[in-house]
Amino acid sequence: MLKTLGRRWREKLDFGLFTLPVLICIAVAFYIPFVMTIRYSMTKWNGISKHPKFVGLDNFQQIFTGDSNFSSSAWFTIKYALLYIVIVNVLAILLAVLLDMKLKSTSWLRAAFFIPYILSLVIVGFIWKFIFMQGFNSLGESTGWSFFGLSWLGTPGLAFISILGVSIWQSIGFYLVIYIAGLQSVPDDLKEAATVDGAGAMRRFFSITLPLLAPSITISVFMALTNSIKVFDVILSLTGGGPGGTTYSIAYDIYRDTFQNNLYGYGTAKALILFVAVLVVTIIQLTVFKRREVEA
Repeated sequence: MLKTLGRRWREKLDFGLFTLPVLICIAVAFYIPFVMTIRYSMTKWNGISKHPKFVGLDNFQQIFTGDSNFSSSAWFTIKYALLYIVIVNVLAILLAVLLDMKLKSTSWLRAAFFIPYILSLVIVGFIWKFIFMQGFNSLGESTGWSFFGLSWLGTPGLAFISILGVSIWQSIGFYLVIYIAGLQSVPDDLKEAATVDGAGAMRRFFSITLPLLAPSITISVFMALTNSIKVFDVILSLTGGGPGGTTYSIAYDIYRDTFQNNLYGYGTAKALILFVAVLVVTIIQLTVFKRREVEA
């Protein structure tokens, strides 16, 4: 009995010794900064002063009642997120279905779609900024098409479309890989049975393939949702929030208040709101989509 108890205590001690460094790292990297974030969100702080002024919930009250920039950036982020999630997933599914066919150029096409995802969105933004400003201008002069002469980064509506299009172009390869993996896990015998029963290609896709892609859709929508709500880098490099602040996202607005205006306490309060919003929305999304998953 004593030997058994001693062995159990040694096992618990060994377990604790091996997990303690990991717990310390997690606490230092996440939990302690998170607690400090909550603390600083209730202060008026310029990032330099050693003694931030405690203001309670005044930052949050000002954000929700008197900050027009936050409301406009929130509306921009919502529009961007909804369009990005729908368009990138629909296009990725369609491309995955095409590239899942036995074509000679399938491997090359998969690589071509995935290569932009390797690049940083900051780099991609600068590349497309050059294309919109210089490349389109040259194409417009050589072809005479008015399409290339539009102010793609100088008009609010076109700037929004430009940010959305560049983001989709850069990231679609990632979602494409997820959907191709999901398509390859669909049993062939189900497709063959449906074909024997007289189901056409569209019927097989919507009745068999799409329901069995539910796990891939859940993952892709989750990733697209979190990435789109936190969009920042492509805006920084492509439009800089312009024209006239019409392309401010919540993340960019936080960056502007915190690092440009030195409102560290106020910016931290906005970051905490963004964190809670992302957490709530992703939990709801995962719960709803998990219920709709169908196992093969």
